[in-house]
Amino acid sequence: MASSGFDPGCCHIYQDLAQASGGQVVEVTKATLPQATNPITMTAGLLIRTSSLFLLVFLTHRQTLAFLPRSFGFSSSKTHKIITHDAILETTAEVCRAQALREGRDFVLPSKLTVESLTAACSSPDSAKGFQKSINKIVGSNAWVDFRHFFKPEYHFDDEAFFSGRALITTGVRIVKNSIKQQSYEAAREKLGEVLHTLQDFYSHSNWIELRNDAPYSNLIKPSSPIENTADPSTPTCRSCSGNDCSGNLLEEIITQKKLTSGYFAQRFFKPKGKCSHGGLLDLTRFTEPTGGINKDSKSSEHGDKHEDAAKVATAATRELLEDIRAAVGDFEFLRLMGFTQASVLCFVIDTTGSMSDDIAEVRRVTSFIINSRKGTAKQPSEYILVPFNDPDFGPLKRTTDPDLFKSEINALIPNDGGDIPEMCLSGLQLALTGSPPETEIFVFTDADKKDKALKSTILALIERTKSAVSFMLTNALGARRRRRNSPQDDQQQVSSRLSNPMNEVYLELAQASGGQAIEVTKATLPQATSIIVESSSASVVTVFQAVRDPGKAETFSFYVDSSLQNLTIYITGNSPDYTITSPSAAEIGEILHMATGTLEEIASDQFMVTINMMPAGEFVVRVTGVNSSSRASDGLFQRQSSTQLRSSSVTVTAQADETLEPGRTLTLPFTVATNGSGGIFNIRVSNDRSFLMTDAPSTLTLETGGSANGTVTLAAPGNTPSGTDVTVTIEAEAPGGTDSNYAVLRLSVVAPVTDITPPVCEIVSVNANCSGNCSLSSWDLSANMTDRNGSGIQSVSVRQGTGSLNTSTVLDGGVNVTVVLYTASCCFPQVELVVVDSVGNVGSCGRSLIADVSASTSPTSTNTAANTTTATVGTTVQTSTNGAERSRSLPVFFWLTVGTASLYQLMQL
Repeated sequence: MASSGFDPGCCHIYQDLAQASGGQVVEVTKATLPQATNPITMTAGLLIRTSSLFLLVFLTHRQTLAFLPRSFGFSSSKTHKIITHDAILETTAEVCRAQALREGRDFVLPSKLTVESLTAACSSPDSAKGFQKSINKIVGSNAWVDFRHFFKPEYHFDDEAFFSGRALITTGVRIVKNSIKQQSYEAAREKLGEVLHTLQDFYSHSNWIELRNDAPYSNLIKPSSPIENTADPSTPTCRSCSGNDCSGNLLEEIITQKKLTSGYFAQRFFKPKGKCSHGGLLDLTRFTEPTGGINKDSKSSEHGDKHEDAAKVATAATRELLEDIRAAVGDFEFLRLMGFTQASVLCFVIDTTGSMSDDIAEVRRVTSFIINSRKGTAKQPSEYILVPFNDPDFGPLKRTTDPDLFKSEINALIPNDGGDIPEMCLSGLQLALTGSPPETEIFVFTDADKKDKALKSTILALIERTKSAVSFMLTNALGARRRRRNSPQDDQQQVSSRLSNPMNEVYLELAQASGGQAIEVTKATLPQATSIIVESSSASVVTVFQAVRDPGKAETFSFYVDSSLQNLTIYITGNSPDYTITSPSAAEIGEILHMATGTLEEIASDQFMVTINMMPAGEFVVRVTGVNSSSRASDGLFQRQSSTQLRSSSVTVTAQADETLEPGRTLTLPFTVATNGSGGIFNIRVSNDRSFLMTDAPSTLTLETGGSANGTVTLAAPGNTPSGTDVTVTIEAEAPGGTDSNYAVLRLSVVAPVTDITPPVCEIVSVNANCSGNCSLSSWDLSANMTDRNGSGIQSVSVRQGTGSLNTSTVLDGGVNVTVVLYTASCCFPQVELVVVDSVGNVGSCGRSLIADVSASTSPTSTNTAANTTTATVGTTVQTSTNGAERSRSLPVFFWLTVGTASLYQLMQL
């Protein structure tokens, strides 16, 4: 845009900012604002109000409040994505190493640490896809902190907001631990990404690095430890500087007194007198004395000379936080959080009314076949989920990783009469969609109509959000059971139905929207249809091509089958379709896919971003074609398709939940409905998947043409709701006449207040070592006492480092419960670290390392616990650490190879 097109008094600076970031500046009136906010052309927007105009700065590449989201013009700078990605890989590698050591397996750290190389080294190559998805979720949630909380200093440790920033971290970590405990892994990943953003920003925005610290500030993740020596609100911290080199602008007394400070950031010029600014293009405080800034977001920042140091410590701090979570939940659950073992999920939603005996028997047969044929193999489902429904009941959702327990759950299903004809099918499906991992294959068995038809649009919204595929096995094909007509509309459905039973049309629509199938069969032929479950219940299944057409028209469909695919399966469903399948040569396959005008940008070695200039009308899917350069075939053509349908809309629903839901309390959620089309009375529907009480939600909102309106809904969690439970709230808005609609989905965590913030204490009592020259012929042992004083009580004790055996017992000592630990190990494995976790997730630890001189004889060692000192005989070095009084620790040190960045946003994972 030409500079003359902007208000000369305010907007030239925004044009400069947008151009510097690779974004756009669009000047609009309130009337034309909807034209500028088309979500398909906008990656992220920063809304700034200026007099009678709204100025939208489209910053697809912007990042000023933190490490950059990705490199762009600063290829050598570290980003939030790189820091998070590297720390996750390094921590997960350590978990796999420890797991292999305990199981007596070899673990070889890959020379290049990637998702694929690490999952292979962890003996879990089929977990690569789930691992990558989990990293993407955490990294994406990390990035959204800037979009959702741009000017909130506590989320970025700006404005010297150290105490509120630390509170966000410690509260968030508690939510992550509780969510994992409730197996709400998706909610845990979302919150983990948010927490990591704030934690990482501390090292870029504060003067921690300038104070010559080269290790993380551990007190940030320890709520019982103080934040010390912060600069007083009235204490000056900076002098002015000019240009990009502000490396000397911190006052000498701040450095010598080791006062902790951070830069101020605002969209206005005001800041407290004498305080440092954050700096950067969007920080207007940098023009106020003292000018300049202290951020280390990139190498070109005001303190860019310390960018690498900040990124290095931020990576170490990220690892420290991940290790704390690992210690609290255990290695198995940590790997599940990271998407390991998420090879596939078997999810059934089953009608349990009286006529479903045959169907339930078939589910038992299929379940037993899958479990028995895949047990102990890479194709074994990593999780089993069951949601029964009847009338008026549905649920609860039952999940397990134990195949035999899942068999028992299926076998325990007892068909009983559900009363009237329709059942609560969609309510059960809603539970499955919100309780299963994204992209789960869900199979619904029923022979009845749905009583909860009002949930149809909610189900469609959840399908689009979760990208899960839903297939229906409908054993009412002949209409022998419960067929009825309720209205003239039902009569019309019978005429136009593409299925033999018109009440199945909603099921067909939901299946098509998700990329699943609605299969009508009789009870006798159901076993023929359930073969799809066996074929689909694998994480390696991809969709190459899928199309839905009305009957009565002959069409030809072409698609590529590349050399990386095996076991091609084609499903053709419908009423007596005629079809011919041929396999022409590649030369005969023409270009079958066409794309609206747009651009393709490679943002990583194997990831691309596509920007299109026009949104397709109505429902659409995304297909990708290309050439696989690593293919041995001469052409290397490949094709993939997103199974979930997408839909354009002129209606937007926005909602945000920054708070947690406390058991027994209410939480008010504001939301906004807007339209860039015609106005009128919009229908509002609000629901949640936990049947929590909701009040005050409006049933309608009136919008002017191109306008918006606000509403609120109040949600209450029962007082006995376990901490860590997540609830999914769906807010839908439907335009007058049902011509258009859209939705917003919020996932909230239920968190009970915690007063116990002190970790349990691990105290080593004695060590006895009898290590001879041949370590395999000798052993050593250690005893320790674990106490939680007046805390919530010890929940678990485990070994994080070491391969010995652990035995525990509980005694009462002076009215205090003491967990007595005895650890015994071979002298070939002289290190141990014990981890103790209390009931609310606080973690304590203590460790011992024996570095034996095999040429010298050794004798038992002992520890004087009262003085917390250690004695040892000649030839053995004994080192120990305990909570609150760390002396020294000798534990293995590992060096890791960092790798390049992965994409923040992905169109499709092939």
